Amino acid sequence: MQPLSLFWQPAVIAVLFIMGQVLTFYAISKGDVSVAAPVLGIKVLLVAVLATLLTSDQLSGIVWAAAAIATIGIGMVQWSARRPRGSVVSKSAHGAGWTIGFAALSACSFALFDVLVQNWSPAWGSGRFLPLVFWMVAILSLGFLPFIKPVALKDPKLRPWLLLGTLLIALQAICIVFALSRFGDATRVNVVYALRGLWGVGLAWWIAVRWGGSEADHSPRVMVMRLAGASLLTAAVVMVVLGG
Repeated sequence: MQPLSLFWQPAVIAVLFIMGQVLTFYAISKGDVSVAAPVLGIKVLLVAVLATLLTSDQLSGIVWAAAAIATIGIGMVQWSARRPRGSVVSKSAHGAGWTIGFAALSACSFALFDVLVQNWSPAWGSGRFLPLVFWMVAILSLGFLPFIKPVALKDPKLRPWLLLGTLLIALQAICIVFALSRFGDATRVNVVYALRGLWGVGLAWWIAVRWGGSEADHSPRVMVMRLAGASLLTAAVVMVVLGG
């Protein structure tokens, strides 16, 4: 067990995790899931860059090429999110730029989170570090209670979905933090995480068509463009993982 003087390390990681989650929710609330999800996949590129900066290594040419491909992919996703002239935009919609911006900031938070977990957890041990981080996340999350609308939580139709979403977020976080602290390879662990960009486009479209959602209002051409952009982002991630 590390001394009390080092307890700031899990605290910093807990704050980064909360920031990443909050920014993700903002990204999704400002636009389509099929726009935000591919951009969140650039986290693996940011992990490679941050890991290089923190270890004083040089970025390889493959990483730079992957960054260029990822930029093109993000541009395709953003272009597909443009609305035709004369279309009605809700007051709550701030455009694709806000969605992509919040998603990119979320990816930055989670990337730094991953790199610091990889660097700090070996000295603590994954069995100690993981519970400590998430206890701190739970305690810090209490600060959001004043902003919760309890009336909405009383809806019996909402509660099962809220519980399911909470469990899935917790499961995702526990799995990735355990993998990072146990195996210590942040870049390669993130290849699976990055694939959610492709999954996000396809699933968001299917769910919207089946149960309703903004993606259902888009033409197949727009969704294919988003899928192509997500594919470029995924290809950039694979380049970093296999050759970076």
